Amino acid sequence: MTDAPVLDDAEQRVLGSLLEKEVTVPASYPMSVTSVRAACNQTTSREPVVDYDEELVHRTLRALKDKGLVAPTWQGAGSRVVKYAQTFAQRRGLAPDERALLTMLLLRGPQSAGELKTRTERLHRFSDRTEVQACLARMADGQTPLARELPRRPGQQDSRWIHLLGPVESPEATAAPAPVDRESVLDAGPEARDDKIRAAYAAVAGPYAEQFSDELAGLPFESWLLRRVVELSEGAPVIEVGSGPGHVTAFLAEAGAEATGLDLTPEMVDQARRRHPGVVYQVGDLRQLMRPATHDGWGAVLAWYSLIHLAASELPAAIASLARPLRANGWLVLALHTGADIRTVTDWFDREIDLDFVLHDPAEIVAVVERAGLLDIEWYHRGPFTSRGETTQRLYVIARKA
Repeated sequence: MTDAPVLDDAEQRVLGSLLEKEVTVPASYPMSVTSVRAACNQTTSREPVVDYDEELVHRTLRALKDKGLVAPTWQGAGSRVVKYAQTFAQRRGLAPDERALLTMLLLRGPQSAGELKTRTERLHRFSDRTEVQACLARMADGQTPLARELPRRPGQQDSRWIHLLGPVESPEATAAPAPVDRESVLDAGPEARDDKIRAAYAAVAGPYAEQFSDELAGLPFESWLLRRVVELSEGAPVIEVGSGPGHVTAFLAEAGAEATGLDLTPEMVDQARRRHPGVVYQVGDLRQLMRPATHDGWGAVLAWYSLIHLAASELPAAIASLARPLRANGWLVLALHTGADIRTVTDWFDREIDLDFVLHDPAEIVAVVERAGLLDIEWYHRGPFTSRGETTQRLYVIARKA
């Protein structure tokens, strides 16, 4: 194959689905027409969401077969069900990293390098965004280019990329805002980002603690969830990571838990110790959480709005580090802002700061928790309480360690 095939929207979606499922669910590959249809019509990890009928999928598979991009097969002696496998990757000689990026570009349209790094995790593990960019450049500069970088639009932090296997809707043709690269918080490195977090919370520690000290009194659902976590911990110690001024940890203690608070910022820990002298608070990093000294693991680990400054690519490792020191049947509890952008705050409580709040996609968070091997996952998604000045939707996830 020397020329890149020109595919319509349906052909792009079907080929992308076959490329994806061959890697992620090899046990059920090759795929029947019904399975291909279900893969095309997924409501997550697909942009746009479509509703293809079986006739369209069957017709599209025949068209791809005529172009030499898929092949029919009958598995097993006497099988009457025809199944389909893609042949494009093998004939083109795609490397695993190129294949992963092309798959995601076929399934989700124009994307930045940072978005592609996060979304291709199950297909190929890229070490960082630079590695993604290098692969995209290689795909763009080949004898038969397979990808192209789009011009950066006004207000857009990072340029996006498209595949070259057929028409792709131009981002300029829609009024929807360009997605923000949630990896950009790591542009100066994770250490520099952590320094910004410590400096910002140190600057606002006093007024922050004053404002949020009694916030749970006006949040009945959150209060119910925290009491439930205390019950589920069954007397084992619990820890809140990113405990800030300590009011949530203190609430857990008042509800009967042996509770500890852990925070990255010493000034916040000082506030917590002064306001709640009967509760244990420590300075520490949630990504290096250890088991309690007196038990075989934590009964519950709560990351209550403490993952909101991490890039999307950091979430799998962070959540794994929180689940690791849980005891058997211990519970992980997450609270986050949700959305698809980064909100930069430069003035907070009349202090000049520089702090980025990363809003994460609920489906992606739940998927990360699932991949961490946790069970009995529950999640709750609510809108903002505008009467309290909230401007973001909130996600609460609770899951059990086997």
